[in-house]
Amino acid sequence: MIRAHADTTNKETIMASEQIENYIKNIYKLSSNEGKVTTSSLSEKLQISPASVSEMIKKLAEERTLTHTPYKGVELTEEGKKLALRIIRKHRLWEMFLVEVLHFRWDEIDDEAERFEHIMSDTMEEKIDHVLGHPNIDPHGDPIPTRDGEIHCTMSYPMIESHPGMRVRVLRVSDSNSDLLKYVSSIGITLNKQIRIKQKMSFDNSLLVVINKKEINISSTIAENIFVETIEKE
Repeated sequence: MIRAHADTTNKETIMASEQIENYIKNIYKLSSNEGKVTTSSLSEKLQISPASVSEMIKKLAEERTLTHTPYKGVELTEEGKKLALRIIRKHRLWEMFLVEVLHFRWDEIDDEAERFEHIMSDTMEEKIDHVLGHPNIDPHGDPIPTRDGEIHCTMSYPMIESHPGMRVRVLRVSDSNSDLLKYVSSIGITLNKQIRIKQKMSFDNSLLVVINKKEINISSTIAENIFVETIEKE
C-alpha cells in the first residue's frame, strides 16, 4: 500500500510538471505570435477553463516564472523565457528525430514530440542533437533554440503578402493544424520549395501559383500559414 501511494504521488508530480511546462511553452508562443497574452487567449489555446488558467497563472507568478498585470496580460520573466526555450528545443529536436530517423510525416509528429519533450534528459538531448547533426530548424522550418537559450528566426513573411510575378521560397509552414500540413504536402509544398505567384484574386485574396510546373489555387487561409522569402521579382 505504501508503494502504491508513492507511485500515485510520483505520477501526480510528473503530471503537474508537464502541465506547468505546457503553460510556459504556450505563453511564450502566444507572446511571440500575438504580443499580448491574456487569460482568455491562454484558456482558448490550452482548452482549459479560464478559472483553472487564472489559478495556474497565480501560482506561476508566486514562483516568479511570470508576471501578471491586470488588463495588460501575462509576461514570462527571464527565467520563464529560458525554461520555455528549453522545452521548445526538446520538442523540436524530437520532431526532427521522428522525421529524419523514424520517417514520420511532418503532420504526424507534434503529438508524439509533445509526449517525449517532458521526459527528455540532458544526455538524451545531447545524443539526439549529435545524431541529427546539430540542426537549427525543425521539419516545419521553425528555429530550434540553442542549448544557451538563443533563437535565430529567419526573415520570412506570409505568402499571402506576395504579389503576382514574384518567385518565392518556402522557409516555414505553420504546424498548428495537421490537416493543413497534409494538404500542402499533397500539392507539392515542402521546405525550400520554389513557388511562382501567378495571380492574386482581389475578392478573397486567394492565390493562383505554379508549383512543379502545375497551376494550383491556394486559399488565403493556407497562404497565411506558409512563410516565404522572395528570390525573384518581375
